[in-house]
Amino acid sequence: MKQAVLVVDVQPCFDPPQWLVERSRLLAAKFPSVATVERHDETKVPFFRQLGWKPRSIDDSLVQADRTILKYGYGPPPEVIDQFHSWKADRVLVCGIQADTCVLAAGFALFDAGLQPTIIADTVVGSSLDRSGKLGVDLWRHHFGQVIEKHSDIL
Repeated sequence: MKQAVLVVDVQPCFDPPQWLVERSRLLAAKFPSVATVERHDETKVPFFRQLGWKPRSIDDSLVQADRTILKYGYGPPPEVIDQFHSWKADRVLVCGIQADTCVLAAGFALFDAGLQPTIIADTVVGSSLDRSGKLGVDLWRHHFGQVIEKHSDIL
């Protein structure tokens, strides 16, 4: 089984804990990897109009990946899926920020594209609703079934 990593929105504007940055870096260094970076363009996604909040217009990933792809909104753009298909990945290991929103949206996109999305529970944090990430991991387990509890189990 060929594995790759998706690092979701580990960037300064989301104030990730250092342990998340470090674990995400370890995973991205071991497997072919894509990092997404959330950017703001109100004409593409109405964050400010609907939520009164917006990510920075310019922000960079804190994790060096083989490829970094910009996104506008919760889900990953088609280029993310295209990259994993070009690598002939079977399973995509997912880590990152907002396990219950952006990470979960990535899981749906990966699943719908015929890939096996697998969350690594100790490499995610949740949104302000549940910063622990437990809600996102529970939703992931319910929808996709594939959960690895500790990053050290695959490194």
